[in-house]
Amino acid sequence: MVKLLTRDRVTRVKEFLRGAQLLVAFCIGRVPVHGFRLWCYRHVLGMAIGRGTSIHWRTVFFAPERVSIGSDTVIGNDCFLDGRRGLRIGEAVNIGGHVQIFTMDHDPNSRTFATRGGAVTIERHAYVATRALILPSVTIGEGAVVAAGAVVTRDVSPFVIVAGVPARPIGNRRRDLDYHLDYHLPFQ
Repeated sequence: MVKLLTRDRVTRVKEFLRGAQLLVAFCIGRVPVHGFRLWCYRHVLGMAIGRGTSIHWRTVFFAPERVSIGSDTVIGNDCFLDGRRGLRIGEAVNIGGHVQIFTMDHDPNSRTFATRGGAVTIERHAYVATRALILPSVTIGEGAVVAAGAVVTRDVSPFVIVAGVPARPIGNRRRDLDYHLDYHLPFQ
């Protein structure tokens, strides 16, 4: 007699498969061959990654199938990219090393410590410097700059430079940006 899967067992199977996917993504990120990693991200994990994009090694993904990265973008080493609620990174975006981007967190005032969150969008020509932290439901506008170590809790307007904890505007960036990032070493 075949025993039907109960809802609890289905949930456990889904959790196991999600854990296996995260393990595979983690292991792929440790392979020091750029082309191989990109192939695996696209064809094994189902990520949408534009041409000319570079994802440096040791990047960690949560729900990689919900991460979309445009063309000519550079993702620095040791980043954490959370796609659970959707993460869209535009064209010619530079994300420095050790940047963390979250699309979900916990509500500390929830009686059950429920999760909450929303998609994160980073528009074209934005620059997110090393060790910055971007929290859920944030849009980084076109050409905006997030300074090193900043904690972004709110949207950043186009061509605005933000810094600090929490991040606040400190200046403006020129609007006539015209570049494509092209940083591809085979072993990075």
